[in-house]
Amino acid sequence: MSDALKRQAAEAAMAEIRPGMRIGLGTGSTAWHFVDLLGARVARGFECLCVPTSEATATQARELDIPLATLEDIDSLDVTIDGADEIDARFRLIKGGGGALLREKIVAAASARMVVIADQSKLVETLGKFPLPIEVNPFGLAATRRAVAGVMDRFGAEGGFALRQRDGATFMTDGGHYILDASFGRISDAEALSRALLDIPGVVQHGLFLDLCHEAYLAAPDGVIRLSDR
Repeated sequence: MSDALKRQAAEAAMAEIRPGMRIGLGTGSTAWHFVDLLGARVARGFECLCVPTSEATATQARELDIPLATLEDIDSLDVTIDGADEIDARFRLIKGGGGALLREKIVAAASARMVVIADQSKLVETLGKFPLPIEVNPFGLAATRRAVAGVMDRFGAEGGFALRQRDGATFMTDGGHYILDASFGRISDAEALSRALLDIPGVVQHGLFLDLCHEAYLAAPDGVIRLSDR
């Protein structure tokens, strides 16, 4: 996805915000553009209160003087604007390529609406080509890996999984967890897979976002399309 298309999707989603809103701020390269645009609006006097989904997003927002809160301070949000690695026709998502899936899911679930911004190539017929991030506790990692492998076998995964690395070291999330990137190739039953993964004690959360998103702005070279099932 080109940087220009990311910017276009983020600009289109600005139509979703109103003064006084409580907004969840996503994580990743596309969400970065939305935060940047929101910061410019705040600089012109726009009033809002935002909850970031990662330390990186929080840092960006503070640099732009965007007012921040936590879900300890407020009990719900009006909207969350975030990116996605895949989205299907039923608005089911794979997220977590940026490593913030747990906080992203918590914030999305606390929001009245979740709006995805992405490029049109992220719209897929079947989820699974993008590796599914699975956030796991470092304790008992070997046992968790074996259990995840068993689930993948049961669901006919076409590939294996790998412990995410970054800069020559094991990647660690803001919450102190690891991520296993699981290559399913095709996920035939996302709801059943979600339940099976969450039944593993060492799995903290996974990147299947189900029944959380109902709107999306998808950018293409010929413009941005808005999708909604409501």
